[in-house]
Amino acid sequence: MAALSRRKKIRLTARTGLPEREGRTKQHMIIDGYAPSQMIEDLRKYQAELEIQNKALRYSQQEAEGASERFATLFSNVPLALMVVDEEGLVLASNAMALRLFQPLESDAPLNFLLPFVDAEHADEVAVAFSSAKQEGTSEVNEVAFLAGSRGSFTGDLHIARIENPLDELAHFICAVIDQGPLLTQRHALQESAAVLRQRNEDLLLSENRMAAIINSSLDAILCIDEKQCITVFNPAATALFECPADQAFGAQLGHFLPDVELALSAGNVPAQAMLGEFTATTLLGKQIYVEISVSLERRLRTRAPLRLPDTDPADRRGEQSAHGAVTTIFARDLTAKKMAEAQRTALETQLRESQKMQAMGTMAGGIAHDFNNILSAILGNVDLAKQDTPADSPSLTSLYEIDKAGRRARDLVRQILTFSRNEPPKRTPIQLAEVVQETARLVKVALPPAVELRMEVPEQCDSVLADATQVEQALLNLCTNALLAIGQNKGSVTIELSSTDINLPFSDRFGLAPGRYVTLRVRDTGGGMSQETMQRIFEPFFTTRQVGQGTGLGLSVVHGIMQTHQGAIDVQSTLGQGSVFTLYFPATSQLPVAAAEPEVVQEVRGRGRHVMYVDDDQALVFLVARVLTRKGFAVTTFTDPHEAQAALQAQPEAFDLLVTDYNMPGYSGVDLLRHAKAIRPDLPVALASGYVTPEIEQRALQEGANALIYKPNDVNELCETVQRLISQNDAPH
Repeated sequence: MAALSRRKKIRLTARTGLPEREGRTKQHMIIDGYAPSQMIEDLRKYQAELEIQNKALRYSQQEAEGASERFATLFSNVPLALMVVDEEGLVLASNAMALRLFQPLESDAPLNFLLPFVDAEHADEVAVAFSSAKQEGTSEVNEVAFLAGSRGSFTGDLHIARIENPLDELAHFICAVIDQGPLLTQRHALQESAAVLRQRNEDLLLSENRMAAIINSSLDAILCIDEKQCITVFNPAATALFECPADQAFGAQLGHFLPDVELALSAGNVPAQAMLGEFTATTLLGKQIYVEISVSLERRLRTRAPLRLPDTDPADRRGEQSAHGAVTTIFARDLTAKKMAEAQRTALETQLRESQKMQAMGTMAGGIAHDFNNILSAILGNVDLAKQDTPADSPSLTSLYEIDKAGRRARDLVRQILTFSRNEPPKRTPIQLAEVVQETARLVKVALPPAVELRMEVPEQCDSVLADATQVEQALLNLCTNALLAIGQNKGSVTIELSSTDINLPFSDRFGLAPGRYVTLRVRDTGGGMSQETMQRIFEPFFTTRQVGQGTGLGLSVVHGIMQTHQGAIDVQSTLGQGSVFTLYFPATSQLPVAAAEPEVVQEVRGRGRHVMYVDDDQALVFLVARVLTRKGFAVTTFTDPHEAQAALQAQPEAFDLLVTDYNMPGYSGVDLLRHAKAIRPDLPVALASGYVTPEIEQRALQEGANALIYKPNDVNELCETVQRLISQNDAPH
């Protein structure tokens, strides 16, 4: 019918302009352009169409009723609390589950409005959720506290969805409330577990970062290798130790740097934690170094993906160790400093042994000097007496002079030994080394072989130095003597050069000198030169390359000792077959040389019977002194036992005018006898004689009251002059 009503209405019209009969017949057959048969056919089609539409409407109505029933059944039986609520909170419908949650008893408040059943703490949040659902279609609120009548309250999640409502202006919502009571504890537990896991991941990441910082800041080289012994970790210390950038080390075999360690690890006998000891390592450029190796082996039983930050640059992951298999960490400690320390310690131990040897030599030299000086004093003294008793035309006088010359050379040797053994500072005064060089040159020319030429390069003006002229002359003479021995019978030359120079860093550090102005005294020869082995030992006492009888081995040791006491240095340069150059460095001074004092006029010694007590443990020296002093007119009483001398002095203290005693006697010191003599007779002059007088001995003797010190060996005339001077000073009025 509806379709028919939409058709235009049928209008009947009459046709005109035809004959009446024909027109009347056709008027019955056509109605508004339709033939009756056609109209009937259309009506039948319309009727069939209406029946189909009616059938469809009935089917739709049945389906709608079925869907409504199914929705009602689902709404009622779903295990969720469902409610249909309008935007004002009115509950239009609710299922049994909702009533069970919100109205467990009939006496409880009816579920008419939803908001009164929401805890006040969540009311605003729920209201906002409804507004959001109205705008966006859905919304939800988690863990909302709801009131449940007599049951108290429960916690649930509220899910809201807007539904179509064409019959009403108010929006309708279907609300589902999921009771979270049974799941809330599990949820909290899961949240706590997730929080713990996140914290552990953060701690792990922090630990990995801390470990990376430790590895990168370690002073030891740290390398990690995988199962194929390829390097995966190479810290900055390893980069410095092996002189290899980390990019080149990653992926390289361990044997490239530590071949012996690679062999030890391949053998499989290394425990999980082990100190392997010292090994030889190789740098990138092939240089050999020494390292101390310890290893730590980690065998992983299961794989683990390495923890990475999401924004980690792939380029930064180069060198990371693999996440599975065995990982070996190698710690390499550089032993260069240790080896240097050991070498330095060895050198210091060697120096200590040499120092102890020198000290022993000094001690031995003191003993030798004492005995030898007594012998030389007896020889030289008796030779002097013999020369006095021999006529000038006697052939024996020549032999006596030769004996005296040999004895004086022996005395010079003793002085060399004492110079080597004493640590006392020399008596240094401002001098011009040119004068010392000229004086030494005259002595050298006497022993100069015919085939050797002595050359001098001495300027007229040169800086002054603080030095002991005798010791400088001795050092220069020793160097010239060595130069002549180095040339031997060959033709050559010895050159003595004197000059001034400025020494600056780092050259001064080489000799342990302070930067400044120095006077250099150089002795150059054209001899056979020295090897490096010989040059390392030339300053050792008694070391010599000469044949027996050609040298004592003390010459250069004495020179070295003299330069040490003068705060200078000695330098040696030598080449086999080309000769040697010895250079002495003396610190220059601005002080001017002191003019030499005029010698005192020596008066003739006349004893006039004055009584002298002489005490010495050497019988030959006692016999000599008695003869010498007796010839000069002195009365002499000699003792070889200091105890007898003390007893004689105790018995007749006024009988003696002078006491001369040796310092070093067996079991009794000359200082002890000096002390007892002063106690017995304080005004008695006392002289102390010794061939080994140190500053300590001199100071002690003067403190005990000694009036003079006599150095052995001395001339007999010097001894007589000292004896007369002391007696005269004591006789002078005070």
